[in-house]
Amino acid sequence: MFSIIVPTYNNLDYLKLCLKSIKDNSSFDHEIIVHVNEGSDGTKSFLENINQKFTYSAKNEGVCVAFNKAVKKANKKYIVLAHDDMYFCPNWDKVFQTELNKLPADSDFFLSGTMVQPFKSYINLNCGDTIQNFNEQKLLEELPKIKFDDFQGTHWQPSLVPLKTWNKVGGFSEEFSPGLGSDPDFNMKLWNLGVRLFKGLGECRVYHFSSLSLRKKTWNNGAKTFLLKWGISIKFFKKHYLRSDQVFKEILIEPKKNLFFYAGLLKCKITFLFHSIFSKKIN
Repeated sequence: MFSIIVPTYNNLDYLKLCLKSIKDNSSFDHEIIVHVNEGSDGTKSFLENINQKFTYSAKNEGVCVAFNKAVKKANKKYIVLAHDDMYFCPNWDKVFQTELNKLPADSDFFLSGTMVQPFKSYINLNCGDTIQNFNEQKLLEELPKIKFDDFQGTHWQPSLVPLKTWNKVGGFSEEFSPGLGSDPDFNMKLWNLGVRLFKGLGECRVYHFSSLSLRKKTWNNGAKTFLLKWGISIKFFKKHYLRSDQVFKEILIEPKKNLFFYAGLLKCKITFLFHSIFSKKIN
Protein backbone atom coordinates (compact mmCIF):
# COMPACT_ATOMS: atom_id res chain seq x y z
CA MET A 1 0.00 0.00 0.00
CA PHE A 2 2.40 2.77 1.24
CA SER A 3 6.16 3.12 1.61
CA ILE A 4 6.63 4.24 5.22
CA ILE A 5 9.89 6.12 5.79
CA VAL A 6 11.27 6.12 9.34
CA PRO A 7 14.55 7.89 10.18
CA THR A 8 16.15 6.77 13.44
CA TYR A 9 19.15 7.89 15.46
CA ASN A 10 20.25 5.58 18.30
CA ASN A 11 16.67 5.21 19.48
CA LEU A 12 16.22 1.46 19.23
CA ASP A 13 13.55 0.89 21.87
CA TYR A 14 11.29 3.54 20.35
CA LEU A 15 11.95 2.25 16.86
CA LYS A 16 10.91 -1.25 17.93
CA LEU A 17 7.66 0.15 19.34
CA CYS A 18 7.07 2.17 16.17
CA LEU A 19 7.56 -0.85 13.91
CA LYS A 20 5.39 -3.02 16.15
CA SER A 21 2.57 -0.45 16.07
CA ILE A 22 2.66 -0.37 12.28
CA LYS A 23 2.46 -4.14 12.18
CA ASP A 24 -0.29 -4.41 14.81
CA ASN A 25 -2.45 -1.43 13.88
CA SER A 26 -2.34 -1.24 10.08
CA SER A 27 -5.24 -2.39 7.94
CA PHE A 28 -3.04 -2.98 4.88
CA ASP A 29 0.41 -4.34 4.09
CA HIS A 30 3.05 -1.65 3.76
CA GLU A 31 6.66 -1.33 2.74
CA ILE A 32 8.73 0.05 5.62
CA ILE A 33 12.11 1.66 4.99
CA VAL A 34 14.18 2.74 7.98
CA HIS A 35 17.11 5.10 7.67
CA VAL A 36 19.72 4.43 10.36
CA ASN A 37 21.77 7.41 11.44
CA GLU A 38 24.87 6.02 13.17
CA GLY A 39 23.14 3.10 14.90
CA SER A 40 25.71 2.67 17.65
CA ASP A 41 22.99 1.26 19.93
CA GLY A 42 22.58 -1.91 17.85
CA THR A 43 19.88 -0.61 15.51
CA LYS A 44 21.64 -1.77 12.36
CA SER A 45 22.14 -5.32 13.67
CA PHE A 46 18.54 -5.49 14.87
CA LEU A 47 17.19 -4.53 11.44
CA GLU A 48 19.50 -6.98 9.70
CA ASN A 49 18.33 -9.79 11.98
CA ILE A 50 14.65 -9.19 11.20
CA ASN A 51 15.31 -8.64 7.47
CA GLN A 52 14.00 -5.11 7.65
CA LYS A 53 14.75 -2.89 4.66
CA PHE A 54 16.91 0.11 5.60
CA THR A 55 19.45 2.66 4.43
CA TYR A 56 22.42 3.74 6.49
CA SER A 57 24.69 6.66 7.36
CA ALA A 58 27.78 6.05 9.49
CA LYS A 59 27.25 9.40 11.25
CA ASN A 60 24.10 11.31 12.09
CA GLU A 61 23.15 13.26 8.97
CA GLY A 62 19.76 14.40 10.24
CA VAL A 63 16.26 13.82 8.94
CA CYS A 64 16.58 15.65 5.60
CA VAL A 65 19.32 13.34 4.34
CA ALA A 66 17.61 10.36 6.00
CA PHE A 67 14.30 10.94 4.22
CA ASN A 68 15.99 11.61 0.89
CA LYS A 69 18.13 8.47 1.02
CA ALA A 70 15.35 6.17 2.19
CA VAL A 71 12.77 7.43 -0.31
CA LYS A 72 15.09 6.42 -3.15
CA LYS A 73 14.37 2.81 -2.12
CA ALA A 74 10.58 3.29 -2.12
CA ASN A 75 8.53 1.07 -4.45
CA LYS A 76 5.00 2.25 -3.70
CA LYS A 77 2.96 5.00 -5.30
CA TYR A 78 2.61 6.91 -2.02
CA ILE A 79 5.12 7.56 0.73
CA VAL A 80 4.39 8.18 4.40
CA LEU A 81 6.95 10.21 6.33
CA ALA A 82 7.23 9.31 10.00
CA HIS A 83 9.60 9.40 12.98
CA ASP A 84 10.89 6.66 15.23
CA ASP A 85 9.22 8.11 18.34
CA MET A 86 5.72 7.66 16.93
CA TYR A 87 3.21 4.93 17.77
CA PHE A 88 0.75 4.39 14.89
CA CYS A 89 -2.79 4.11 16.23
CA PRO A 90 -5.44 1.73 14.84
CA ASN A 91 -6.97 2.58 11.44
CA TRP A 92 -4.37 5.25 10.65
CA ASP A 93 -3.85 3.87 7.14
CA LYS A 94 -7.54 3.21 6.52
CA VAL A 95 -8.21 6.92 7.09
CA PHE A 96 -5.50 7.87 4.59
CA GLN A 97 -6.87 5.38 2.07
CA THR A 98 -10.43 6.67 2.44
CA GLU A 99 -9.18 10.17 1.70
CA LEU A 100 -7.17 8.98 -1.30
CA ASN A 101 -10.30 7.44 -2.79
CA LYS A 102 -11.82 10.94 -2.99
CA LEU A 103 -8.95 12.41 -5.00
CA PRO A 104 -8.10 12.34 -8.72
CA ALA A 105 -5.66 9.53 -9.46
CA ASP A 106 -2.73 11.70 -10.60
CA SER A 107 -3.20 14.78 -8.42
CA ASP A 108 -0.51 16.41 -6.30
CA PHE A 109 -1.38 16.91 -2.63
CA PHE A 110 -0.11 16.74 0.93
CA LEU A 111 -2.04 14.92 3.64
CA SER A 112 -1.05 14.61 7.26
CA GLY A 113 -2.26 12.76 10.29
CA THR A 114 -2.73 14.13 13.78
CA MET A 115 -0.32 13.80 16.68
CA VAL A 116 -1.55 12.70 20.07
CA GLN A 117 0.78 14.05 22.74
CA PRO A 118 1.02 14.01 26.55
CA PHE A 119 0.69 17.78 26.86
CA LYS A 120 -1.57 20.55 25.55
CA SER A 121 -1.19 20.34 21.79
CA TYR A 122 -3.23 18.82 18.96
CA ILE A 123 -4.89 15.90 20.70
CA ASN A 124 -3.90 16.03 24.35
CA LEU A 125 -3.99 12.60 25.97
CA ASN A 126 -1.37 11.66 28.52
CA CYS A 127 -0.46 8.02 28.04
CA GLY A 128 3.14 8.53 29.11
CA ASP A 129 6.01 10.73 27.97
CA THR A 130 8.58 7.92 27.67
CA ILE A 131 8.49 4.33 26.58
CA GLN A 132 8.99 3.30 30.21
CA ASN A 133 5.67 4.80 31.33
CA PHE A 134 3.76 4.38 28.07
CA ASN A 135 0.20 3.17 28.76
CA GLU A 136 -0.81 1.49 25.53
CA GLN A 137 -4.05 0.14 26.96
CA LYS A 138 -5.19 3.61 28.03
CA LEU A 139 -4.38 4.97 24.58
CA LEU A 140 -6.35 2.28 22.77
CA GLU A 141 -9.33 2.59 25.09
CA GLU A 142 -9.61 6.37 25.44
CA LEU A 143 -8.40 7.75 22.11
CA PRO A 144 -11.48 6.60 20.09
CA LYS A 145 -13.66 8.68 22.42
CA ILE A 146 -11.90 11.90 21.44
CA LYS A 147 -13.24 13.80 18.43
CA PHE A 148 -10.92 15.97 16.34
CA ASP A 149 -11.87 17.74 13.12
CA ASP A 150 -9.99 17.59 9.84
CA PHE A 151 -7.97 20.79 9.54
CA GLN A 152 -6.32 23.10 7.05
CA GLY A 153 -2.56 22.92 6.71
CA THR A 154 -0.61 20.16 8.34
CA HIS A 155 0.86 18.80 11.55
CA TRP A 156 3.85 17.70 9.44
CA GLN A 157 4.42 14.02 10.28
CA PRO A 158 2.93 11.55 9.80
CA SER A 159 2.41 12.81 6.28
CA LEU A 160 1.41 11.21 3.00
CA VAL A 161 2.49 12.46 -0.42
CA PRO A 162 2.61 10.83 -3.86
CA LEU A 163 6.09 9.64 -4.73
CA LYS A 164 5.90 11.47 -8.05
CA THR A 165 5.13 14.72 -6.20
CA TRP A 166 8.10 14.17 -3.89
CA ASN A 167 10.34 13.69 -6.91
CA LYS A 168 9.00 16.80 -8.66
CA VAL A 169 10.31 19.04 -5.88
CA GLY A 170 13.42 16.99 -5.10
CA GLY A 171 12.40 15.82 -1.65
CA PHE A 172 13.66 17.64 1.43
CA SER A 173 16.10 20.54 1.06
CA GLU A 174 19.35 19.54 2.70
CA GLU A 175 20.36 23.12 3.48
CA PHE A 176 17.95 22.67 6.41
CA SER A 177 20.00 19.79 7.82
CA PRO A 178 19.80 18.33 10.32
CA GLY A 179 16.14 19.19 9.97
CA LEU A 180 14.40 22.10 11.65
CA GLY A 181 12.44 24.12 9.10
CA SER A 182 12.56 21.38 6.49
CA ASP A 183 8.86 20.51 6.79
CA PRO A 184 7.51 24.00 6.04
CA ASP A 185 10.17 24.37 3.33
CA PHE A 186 8.90 21.16 1.70
CA ASN A 187 5.36 22.52 1.89
CA MET A 188 6.48 25.81 0.35
CA LYS A 189 8.04 23.92 -2.55
CA LEU A 190 4.76 22.06 -2.99
CA TRP A 191 2.85 25.36 -2.90
CA ASN A 192 5.07 26.77 -5.64
CA LEU A 193 4.46 23.57 -7.63
CA GLY A 194 0.75 24.40 -7.53
CA VAL A 195 -0.39 22.12 -4.70
CA ARG A 196 -3.40 23.56 -2.89
CA LEU A 197 -4.68 20.55 -0.99
CA PHE A 198 -2.91 20.58 2.36
CA LYS A 199 -5.21 18.66 4.67
CA GLY A 200 -4.80 17.19 8.13
CA LEU A 201 -6.96 14.20 8.97
CA GLY A 202 -8.30 14.20 12.50
CA GLU A 203 -8.94 10.45 12.59
CA CYS A 204 -5.46 9.46 11.32
CA ARG A 205 -3.51 9.41 14.56
CA VAL A 206 -0.11 8.66 16.01
CA TYR A 207 1.00 8.91 19.61
CA HIS A 208 4.11 11.06 19.73
CA PHE A 209 6.67 10.96 22.50
CA SER A 210 7.30 14.72 22.21
CA SER A 211 10.26 14.66 19.82
CA LEU A 212 12.53 12.46 21.90
CA SER A 213 14.58 11.70 18.80
CA LEU A 214 15.26 15.42 18.29
CA ARG A 215 16.77 16.05 21.71
CA LYS A 216 20.02 14.29 20.98
CA LYS A 217 21.59 16.97 18.82
CA THR A 218 22.04 20.71 18.61
CA TRP A 219 19.68 21.66 15.81
CA ASN A 220 19.87 24.22 13.06
CA ASN A 221 18.14 27.60 12.92
CA GLY A 222 15.49 26.50 10.47
CA ALA A 223 13.37 29.62 10.95
CA LYS A 224 16.24 31.86 9.80
CA THR A 225 17.09 29.62 6.84
CA PHE A 226 13.45 29.59 5.74
CA LEU A 227 13.18 33.39 6.00
CA LEU A 228 16.35 34.02 4.01
CA LYS A 229 15.31 31.47 1.36
CA TRP A 230 11.69 32.51 0.84
CA GLY A 231 11.51 36.09 2.15
CA ILE A 232 8.74 35.27 4.62
CA SER A 233 8.67 33.56 8.00
CA ILE A 234 7.38 30.07 8.73
CA LYS A 235 4.71 31.61 10.95
CA PHE A 236 3.56 33.90 8.11
CA PHE A 237 3.49 31.01 5.64
CA LYS A 238 1.42 28.83 7.97
CA LYS A 239 -1.01 31.63 8.84
CA HIS A 240 -1.64 33.22 5.44
CA TYR A 241 -0.91 30.40 2.98
CA LEU A 242 -1.59 27.07 4.70
CA ARG A 243 -4.07 28.63 7.16
CA SER A 244 -2.90 26.03 9.60
CA ASP A 245 -5.12 24.65 12.35
CA GLN A 246 -8.37 26.01 10.97
CA VAL A 247 -11.14 23.46 10.46
CA PHE A 248 -10.88 22.10 6.92
CA LYS A 249 -13.52 23.50 4.58
CA GLU A 250 -12.04 23.57 1.10
CA ILE A 251 -8.92 23.44 -1.03
CA LEU A 252 -6.71 26.45 -0.37
CA ILE A 253 -6.63 29.52 -2.59
CA GLU A 254 -4.18 32.41 -2.76
CA PRO A 255 -3.81 34.38 0.50
CA LYS A 256 -6.18 37.26 1.19
CA LYS A 257 -4.02 40.35 0.80
CA ASN A 258 -5.61 42.59 3.41
CA LEU A 259 -4.15 44.90 6.07
CA PHE A 260 -3.11 41.99 8.30
CA PHE A 261 -1.33 40.30 5.39
CA TYR A 262 0.68 43.38 4.48
CA ALA A 263 1.51 44.19 8.11
CA GLY A 264 2.84 40.67 8.58
CA LEU A 265 4.70 40.81 5.28
CA LEU A 266 6.37 44.09 6.26
CA LYS A 267 7.53 42.52 9.50
CA CYS A 268 8.99 39.61 7.51
CA LYS A 269 10.83 41.99 5.17
CA ILE A 270 12.33 43.97 8.05
CA THR A 271 13.52 40.77 9.74
CA PHE A 272 14.83 39.50 6.41
CA LEU A 273 16.84 42.70 5.92
CA PHE A 274 18.26 42.48 9.44
CA HIS A 275 19.39 38.87 8.99
CA SER A 276 20.80 39.57 5.53
CA ILE A 277 22.95 42.46 6.79
CA PHE A 278 24.01 40.60 9.93
CA SER A 279 24.96 37.48 7.97
CA LYS A 280 27.12 39.53 5.58
CA LYS A 281 28.97 41.14 8.50
CA ILE A 282 29.76 37.71 9.99
CA ASN A 283 31.00 36.38 6.64
